[in-house]
Amino acid sequence: MNHSFHQSNEYFTQQLDYIDENIKELTNLYISSTPIQERLKHFFNIYVLEVEDLLKVNQKNNFISLFPKVVIGTKVTVLYDEESETEDFVICFPEQIDPDRGFISFLSPVGRQLLFKNIGERISLKIPTGELQVTIKEISFVGHLLELDKRGLSDCFEDSSAKEI
Repeated sequence: MNHSFHQSNEYFTQQLDYIDENIKELTNLYISSTPIQERLKHFFNIYVLEVEDLLKVNQKNNFISLFPKVVIGTKVTVLYDEESETEDFVICFPEQIDPDRGFISFLSPVGRQLLFKNIGERISLKIPTGELQVTIKEISFVGHLLELDKRGLSDCFEDSSAKEI
């Protein structure tokens, strides 16, 4: 069995602690990076409930082997329906972005649209040049590739919106 699976429960527990400790900075970034019409009331409460549910469903295991929804720390493979090509995105925190490796913030326009989506779900992905029809083909845990910075977020967001995709 893949060692990264064994770390998934611990990763998500640490992620919830990280969100709790940095909620003010994350909320400010969410508000500043999300157009008013796209904002979800209680966005972080919804996210925390999704992760808590994932942990609850898997509480008897030391690991999570199935990820039905896209959350921070997962890699999502999307199929571009018209082109029959796939692309992988790793959903991460803003200070972890690396567009060259496909690491995108959960607060970026594409990251926000992929968050909470299910395997097999077909969505219209809005991009600056229009919309693309995509299908969520695969979701897997890659949190072992990401490290949460325990220092906090304060110095990470100076121009983060310009770097996000």
